[in-house]
Amino acid sequence: METNERLLLMIPGPTIVDPKVLRAMSKPIMPHREKEFSEMFLEQAERMKQVFRTKNDLFLLAGSGTAAMDAAVSNTIKPGEKVLCIVSGKFSERFTEIVKCYGGEALELNFEWGKEIDVNKVKEALDENNDIKAITVVHNETSTGVKNPIKEIGEIVKETNALLIVDTISSLGGDNINVDEWNIDLCATGSQKCLAIPPGIAAISISEKAWNVIEKTNGYSYYLNLKKYKKHKHHAPYTQPVSMVYGLKVALDMIFEEGLENRIERHRRLAKATREGVKGMGLKLFPEKEEICSNTVTSLHVPEGMDDKKIREIMKDKYNIVIAGGQAHLKGKIMRIGHMGNVSKRDILCTLAALELALKEVGFKIELGNGVRKAQETMDGE
Repeated sequence: METNERLLLMIPGPTIVDPKVLRAMSKPIMPHREKEFSEMFLEQAERMKQVFRTKNDLFLLAGSGTAAMDAAVSNTIKPGEKVLCIVSGKFSERFTEIVKCYGGEALELNFEWGKEIDVNKVKEALDENNDIKAITVVHNETSTGVKNPIKEIGEIVKETNALLIVDTISSLGGDNINVDEWNIDLCATGSQKCLAIPPGIAAISISEKAWNVIEKTNGYSYYLNLKKYKKHKHHAPYTQPVSMVYGLKVALDMIFEEGLENRIERHRRLAKATREGVKGMGLKLFPEKEEICSNTVTSLHVPEGMDDKKIREIMKDKYNIVIAGGQAHLKGKIMRIGHMGNVSKRDILCTLAALELALKEVGFKIELGNGVRKAQETMDGE
């Protein structure tokens, strides 16, 4: 089945890939052990540190962002050790599953999906369990459209011996993240979100505090054993996705040409415009407060009595635009619009226009153009 080359992906990843990145990835493969590739590979890891805002060690891994999540846990947690898993969505649940997979004792601190994480409860949990070895948390929950207070959590965790493990897969490069200032010990991300290249490369940063733990741990994954990456510091211990590294280089060129701060600000403006457009249609945002809304994905309630699958099918089949539905117990209850990576103002306006038309077609009472107008006014006023 051939894909539609004009399909506009407005989902929480994978995202639109610039033709310059695709052209770079089509170059002939070079041997992954040759000096030329090793230098390019290590250079991209160093450049990624600027996006992470860290001086810590950083490694590129072959895999999706989940590989980095897996590496963070499997290299630091021994069977039976306690991990405080802050759960507020589908992907923080994944951290819990990884901890359990490696024999850790996952202490789940659950928050209602779409609600704010209460950092006081995080502190209480740490105070009550002084033998906790690590805390896992997701910065930006694409399942809910909520971003979480990592800086505040980091201030609490730094006063303990526990490690702070953070998933920034859907926010790095699209929202403010400062690994060193926020006291993040292991920070995981992936390539197919705000970095805007295809899935296939993960990245993880490791603090000295984390290395002190890793050196005393066997490492329960062969492929993702971070001590092997540290030992083979001039190249990765295993074959890397050569074409993906070509693409990463060009994607980072584009990020630094735009300017990281400018890129983050663009994401913020487009997120705000999307939210205003959604509200202009008479729809309700899913997060309980707008202050906690994500920079990279907007989640909204499906209008009562409406079939979100039908709405999304109309958008795809008639207008070549794809948005996402809900996950787990939110399936059929929310829709999610991704606005990360290389998304433009035009992409937002086209998506909102298609959503309006699809809503009207399924019987939702809507004033066509109102959402688009609200979004445009927001963009013009920024």
